[in-house]
Amino acid sequence: MNWTAHAAHLADTVTHSGSRWVGPVASIPRHEFVPRWWHRGTEGWTLNAGEDDHHRWLDTAYSDRSLITSVGPLHADHAAQNDHPVGLPTSSSTLPSLLVRMFQHARLGALDELLDVGTGSGYGTALACHRLGDLQVTSIDVDPYLVDTARERLEHIKLCPNLVTLDATGELPGAYDRIVATVGVRPVPAGWLAALKPCGRLVTTIGGTSLIVTAEKQQDGSAVGRVEWDRAGFMRTRHGADYPPGPWEILAAAREQDGEDVTTGPYPVVDVEQAWDLASMLDITVPGILYGYAEDAGLRTAWLAHPDGSWARATAVGSDPPTVHQRGSRRLWDTLDEIRAYWLQHGELPVRGASVLITPDGRTRLARGAWRAEL
Repeated sequence: MNWTAHAAHLADTVTHSGSRWVGPVASIPRHEFVPRWWHRGTEGWTLNAGEDDHHRWLDTAYSDRSLITSVGPLHADHAAQNDHPVGLPTSSSTLPSLLVRMFQHARLGALDELLDVGTGSGYGTALACHRLGDLQVTSIDVDPYLVDTARERLEHIKLCPNLVTLDATGELPGAYDRIVATVGVRPVPAGWLAALKPCGRLVTTIGGTSLIVTAEKQQDGSAVGRVEWDRAGFMRTRHGADYPPGPWEILAAAREQDGEDVTTGPYPVVDVEQAWDLASMLDITVPGILYGYAEDAGLRTAWLAHPDGSWARATAVGSDPPTVHQRGSRRLWDTLDEIRAYWLQHGELPVRGASVLITPDGRTRLARGAWRAEL
């Protein structure tokens, strides 16, 4: 297949002519790392196989989009056409522009030793190898199949980084000048700072949010940095083939049941999960919330659920004040409204742009002005 023109177009799309990332993006055959992928449609997750339609394969692989490769424990490579898995995505080939931005946040130097956390399809690892040289790149993932398959696909294009099957939240192998994670963590694992060399730089996201954290290691073993103004959404780290069960029954109850506390909210219904700054601030305040949202003939409904059993639902026509049902020890919609009130009063939310201190044991503290939070 003539993929090189597609890769060159992708490079033009996701970076600029003077960037050091033009060569890596234009040179790596992304389609070889994603021969099969999942697409979410009206009937749920359905399988796409590149071999069935080469034109679609190239158009999809060289588009700037994330391609889901695993849903729950089922990888697309192992699926049949009639499989429709249920669950959360567990692996993907991240959209190339985001990979480039994460590596740019790392401020890579020519001699830097890089730890790539979250091998996934191996495409991001390939970009890093092309930029630095494969002997300077180590990549880790918790899933043995992902690691083994990425190794085979990297070797096929003559790249041989150090690939390790490992739970990223534990002790890490080696010492690194840069750690770039394409998975979300909360808090930053203590092993990451232990593996980061003095003056080394960490780039990661806070699990459950769109917040990118960059921090540099200090002589005392801590790391100091900030929440970038940029945004990213990554899957959380996991410890096995799938994530543990979430409070889906509570989320279902939130959509249907009456609350023990029924009020009228001051602000219109919002699809919280798609309001990235709002969702990030809410998750910093109350971690672990699941979201739902629907529109039907102008009626807008949003619902929230927390693992402790608390839930909330807000319903309104258009931008009218919503009827809010809440139940449990937390008033989730009240917390959301407090955040929205802060936003209106101050013109922004404090979490983005906040300073970051990560202590050697992994405690992560955020601060901006008088606002403080600890993960």
